[in-house]
Amino acid sequence: MDILSLFIIVPILTVVALVFSKTLERSRVIAMIGSIIQAAMAINLVFAYLKERAVNDDIMVFTKDVVWFKNFNIHYNIGVDGISVALLALTAIVVLAGVFISWKMKELPKEFFISLIVLSLGVYGVFISIDLFTLFVFFEIAVIPMYLLIGIWGSGPREYSAMKLTLMLMGASAILLVGILGIYFNSNADGGPLTFNILDIAQVNIPIAAQKLFFPLVFVGFAVISALFPFHTWSPDGHASAPTAVSMLHAGVLMKLGGYGVFRVAMYLLPAGALHWSWFFIILAAFGVVYGAFAAIKQTDLKYINAYASVSHLGLVLFALLTLNKIAWNGAMIQSLSHGLLTALFFALIGMIYGRTHTRDVAKLGGMMKILPFIGAIYVITGLAYLGLPGFSGFVAEMNIFVGAFQQPDMFNRILTIIVVSSIVVTAVYILRLVGKVMMGPLLINEVTDLPKATWYEKTGLLLLMIPVIAIGVVPFWLSDIIMKSLEPFIQGVL
Repeated sequence: MDILSLFIIVPILTVVALVFSKTLERSRVIAMIGSIIQAAMAINLVFAYLKERAVNDDIMVFTKDVVWFKNFNIHYNIGVDGISVALLALTAIVVLAGVFISWKMKELPKEFFISLIVLSLGVYGVFISIDLFTLFVFFEIAVIPMYLLIGIWGSGPREYSAMKLTLMLMGASAILLVGILGIYFNSNADGGPLTFNILDIAQVNIPIAAQKLFFPLVFVGFAVISALFPFHTWSPDGHASAPTAVSMLHAGVLMKLGGYGVFRVAMYLLPAGALHWSWFFIILAAFGVVYGAFAAIKQTDLKYINAYASVSHLGLVLFALLTLNKIAWNGAMIQSLSHGLLTALFFALIGMIYGRTHTRDVAKLGGMMKILPFIGAIYVITGLAYLGLPGFSGFVAEMNIFVGAFQQPDMFNRILTIIVVSSIVVTAVYILRLVGKVMMGPLLINEVTDLPKATWYEKTGLLLLMIPVIAIGVVPFWLSDIIMKSLEPFIQGVL
């Protein structure tokens, strides 16, 4: 069995085991064991990749190609580079942390964990796919469970939020499919057979007119799931209604598919289209960064604050990709990892606070550090990491993005970079005000001062996310080296 197919097989086996589990406790244990195995596979893959890369210069390693639909040249074609490996590891960590955070899920726990694992299966499939059609199928597998997870296990206007999310993402998927088919029917421009193989298409001179036509379709199709302005409105509502673990996977993992797809498909296969349209989409991305930060200041619900902060920080990923600069691209990939870990941490902490106080209203919270010291301490650290304090992953990512973006010699990019950098100040305002009010402020919930302390499974979930945040911030070069080497063949096609 090849090392990558296990990322499909193990989640499927976990789902089958969950289907036949008969008790709540057994469902928890099965989900935990399946997630631990996935995390172990991801760690093993990192070391295997480093060993393989030392002797193998191919763009993708651990490749496997099996014909799926011969008539349309559709293959189960998989492989990974350093970027895929890093995102697979991120997914495995967030999924495992989500299982621990959801340990006390009481409403239909078996079905909840099944939906969670199916979502992770789709994400794994996207990150290992080299075939465009296969990638699209896994992309849809990842999106579909979100409707159930929010609509069944959510809170507040959950039906509205689930439907809004589904309609927006399915609309984007329809646009994406048109773009992918456009690439497919132009993949024989040099006289070869039609193909969905990303590496083969990259060697084809797709007509410039076709690139200009299909790039915005592919870009928007992927970028909507990364909350591209003005198509971001589904995200805050979805986060606010989703249960904690779903918010963690939604922001921490699912939304990463957007930036990954833009990088792997739109920028790589349609470089002339990227050069033609970059000025337009970079304005939208920059506006989204600033808008998300200012919108977060105005919110009073903890989840909405984090949701709009995600719009801002994911806008940085799209902004960095559209600068068409190698250093900024490196920052975009690190930002994807950093944001995935930090936003999952924030949603986990918000869920713990809400589970104990039954409110997410900032005006009703205060003095949490006094009554929930462990949760409060992690919240403060996460906040400092989120605003880009040196020593944490956010600082490494943002420095690469801003330095790379400002290296572009034209005044247009430099002015936009300065505008985007201003979002750091706004982020510091709402993060520090939030920490001061909710954690350090006077105790407002006098009647429930004896709140339950953090449990072992909650601490485990938080530490699983916090440790990599610190590791990337303190020793970033190992990750940066892996990513930079993987960027070479992709950036050459654009620059």
